[in-house]
Parts: sequence; C-alpha cells; structure tokens
Amino acid sequence: MWRLRHNPDQIKREYKYTVMPQQFTRFEMSAPSDSNNNPSTRDDLIQSISKYAQPDYRKAFWQITNTFAPYISLWALMIFSVLHGFPYWITLLLSVIASGFLVRIFIFFHDCCHSAFFPSRRANRILGYIAGIMTFTPFEDWQRTHVIHHSASGDLDRRGVGDIWTLTVDEYLSASRLKRFAYRFFRNPLFLFTIIPFVLFLVLQRFSSQGAKKRERRSVIITNVAIVAIIALMSLTLGFQNYLMIQLPIIMMAASAGMWLFYVQHQYEDVYWTRHESWDITRAGLEGSSYYKLPKALQWIVGNIGLHHIHHVKANIPNYNLQRCYDEVLALQSAMPLTFRKSLKSLWLNLWDEQKQKLVSFRSIRMLPRMKRQSAVY
Repeated sequence: MWRLRHNPDQIKREYKYTVMPQQFTRFEMSAPSDSNNNPSTRDDLIQSISKYAQPDYRKAFWQITNTFAPYISLWALMIFSVLHGFPYWITLLLSVIASGFLVRIFIFFHDCCHSAFFPSRRANRILGYIAGIMTFTPFEDWQRTHVIHHSASGDLDRRGVGDIWTLTVDEYLSASRLKRFAYRFFRNPLFLFTIIPFVLFLVLQRFSSQGAKKRERRSVIITNVAIVAIIALMSLTLGFQNYLMIQLPIIMMAASAGMWLFYVQHQYEDVYWTRHESWDITRAGLEGSSYYKLPKALQWIVGNIGLHHIHHVKANIPNYNLQRCYDEVLALQSAMPLTFRKSLKSLWLNLWDEQKQKLVSFRSIRMLPRMKRQSAVY
C-alpha cells in the first residue's frame, strides 16, 4: 500500500508499495493531505489527475506536424535512394529513423483508441484509421481488444486478450510437455521480438479478433483494402520490390520496438498479478504497469508511453499531458523507475510465482518438479 509519514518539521510524503493479499482500496496515511497534488485516497487520486485528461487541438496538431512531416520526408529520401541506385545501407539507415517515427505514430493511434488525442470523437476516429493503415493495425478491432486489456490487466483469471501469454509456475509445471515446449519457444526473446511482431502486424491483424462485432470486422476490411490500394499504387509508381525494400525494414523494426515496449510495461519482476476475487483496477494500474524511464529523445519518440502506470490509472490522458501529470502529482512519483538496463532482466522472467508474488525465470524453478515428486513419495 501507499503510506504518508509525518515529519515534525514538515510533512514528508513517502509512498511505498507492499504486496498484500487483500484488495487495495485506499491510500493509507498517517499525515493529512492538504493538496490535490497529494491525494490520500484512490478517489482523490483519480480526481487529481482528471484535469490532465483534456485533449488540446493545438498540441495534437503540433504533434502531427513534428511527426508525420519527418516520416513522409524520410520516405521520400528512401524512394530517392532506391530509385537512384544508392547503396542499400543508406536506405536501411534511413529506415531505422523512420521506424522510430512510425512507433510515435502508433502512440497517436493508441491515444485515438482512448479518444484522448483530440477533443472530438470523430477526429480521433479519422486519425485512428489513418494511423492504423500506416501501422497495419485496424482501428476499431484493436480498440476493442485494447479496452479489454485495460479492464483485465493484472487479473490472473482474465488473461488472454490483448496481453502477452503468461503462465503461473503451477500452470507451467502441470502442463503437458508439448505445451511447456510451446510456451518456452514463445517466450524466447529471439522469437518474441522478431517473428511474433512480424506475424502479428502483417498477418494476424489482417483478420478480425475473436468476438469482434460488425463494426470491428468492418474496420479490418477498410484497413486491408487501404493497405492493398497503397501497395498497388506503390507497385505501379515505384515497383513492388522497391516498395518492399523500404516498407519491410520500417514495419519490422517498428513492430519489434512496439512489442518490446508493450512487454516491458507489464512484464517485470515486481509486477502486480492476482486472482479475480482480490483484483483491484487501481493497484493493477499503479503496480501492474511500469514507469519505464527512458532518455528524453527516446521518451519523445515513444510519446511518453513509459509513464504507463499513469496511463493505466487514467487511460484518456493524452500522451502530451502525461509528463506534466507525473511532475505535478506527487503520488505518481513513488513508482520505482524501470531503466533500460534494468528492463533487460525482464527478458528472462517468464512465469508468475503466486507464492512469491513476482515473475521468475525458468531456471529458478528447475528443481521444483523433482522436489514435488520427492515430497509426494514421503
């Protein structure tokens, strides 16, 4: 839980996480809160950050300008490079930069899915479709699964939609040999961050998700038709092979980076997972979503999505307001920053240990099956 400690000279606010079996229902405090920036209860926290959930046309259009213009310019340079026979490494170098801007465009898409980028729902939908076509992602179908992800994040009994496949230690040990092999193969970093993103963005997202309604299915069709039209136009004007030489490196690198960001937002050692009867949506946001602290340049590229613990508490805060929200609401600053170096440890954390209440590696449980068999004998 989060506690406020009282100092005789001044009120010193220290917020600490303690993993408790009971439902997280409030911020416990031992000193009074005298400011909206220092909320003492869960309701106060939501109220204190609601003012940041105000989309702004000026900020939104500035982000579109400083992102779409460089991305389109990089495409023009890559087309020029390919058509004039420059060494392909030049195109690849430009594609690395372009992939960063495509990740940023996906963040705008993500904001639109929460109706957070523009004040207008219609404007969010229009940009969402445009950005979705550019990122090979159907707007309303992805929106539906992402909302489910928000409503079930950290709930062990509601896994499976819009999240990374995660098993508990007991589930893994009791699984068949084939399922354990499949799970280990899936969680292998080389497979998870290269093959999976490629298949997800270029293949799986060409089909509607399970449970999709007419509107979601229509968004998939519209996106697919638009992608085919763009490919046809590029093939006629640029040549299909030249188009692939530009598009494939961009989408593959952007998809891999996006997969990593999504992974590290909810897959780290002290993440929050619990059974449904004790699950709490605010704890799932504050403790089950990381504060991924990146260098300023990378933070700009990924549209402040590293402040993910704020996003999961109040999903309709635009990306351009997240940093200000963090800076001005002290309660949010208690989250332990996850640096890039620390985040690499998450690559080897594969299973949720319900007893230890943390993610653990395959290596850490190697002796468990043998120990369980021995205990059964005795």
